[in-house]
Amino acid sequence: MRMTRQEFLDWPRKAITLLGMSGVGKTHLANRLPKSSWFHYSGDYRIGTKYLEEPILDNIKRQAMQVDFLRDLLRSDSIYIANNITVYNLEPVSSFLGKLGDPAKGGLPLAEFKRRQHLHALAEAAAMRDVADFIVKAREIYGYDHFLNDAGGSIVELDDPEALQTLIDHTLILYLRAGPEMEEELIRRAIANPKPLYFREDFLDKHLLMYLEEQGLAHPDQIDPDLFVRWIFPQLVRHRRPHYEALARAHGYTVDAAAVARVETEEDFITLVADSIAAAG
Repeated sequence: MRMTRQEFLDWPRKAITLLGMSGVGKTHLANRLPKSSWFHYSGDYRIGTKYLEEPILDNIKRQAMQVDFLRDLLRSDSIYIANNITVYNLEPVSSFLGKLGDPAKGGLPLAEFKRRQHLHALAEAAAMRDVADFIVKAREIYGYDHFLNDAGGSIVELDDPEALQTLIDHTLILYLRAGPEMEEELIRRAIANPKPLYFREDFLDKHLLMYLEEQGLAHPDQIDPDLFVRWIFPQLVRHRRPHYEALARAHGYTVDAAAVARVETEEDFITLVADSIAAAG
């Protein structure tokens, strides 16, 4: 959604989508806005509690069934397994997505990894298509004035025009651009604590072949899962950057992530967005 600076300031019920790599400050912004008037919509939370709830639970149950003590209790319905996903604790989603590589080191075989990646892509697209309905729900059911969509870092990877058009039509898209220093910091974090990632299949296939050749490996099952994440993350950052920029240039606005860190109040946030609109001309 495009508008002038004054139109944004006068907009009585603001709806904003935050776009950018994980770690650039989207959650920081959400935490600085009054929870009494801003509805915080997390795409990852919607994925975990709606579209991947059953696959996530099935994955946990498979692990539990490998333990004799837990298997007997589960089969007799003496215990049950449930998710405890929150906006700030999305570990069940991450653990389901998993990492590619040697099963003995906690990795997933390529076919299973791609299956989960595909399910995640479908779930993320569905969660973004839900945004328009949730804007209405947030106002009419829960009484919130404003709406903040914390989109996943992989939103620009989705091959779903309807999901993207929903965000364009119903929200102001704000891209949190990481400068060189912040990108390096994101990479350092990924190296220190490699986490599961979503990849477009063509990107994965290309870089998987590169990695196998570079490491002299014959099969994906020989990959150390953490080492692969550490190797591919910098390339994922470089791959996504032009896609973020193109989306913001065509349909939204851009702010430096460094400026996001200085936001402390709702007024700061509104000024930041308004200034980014003015800067875009």
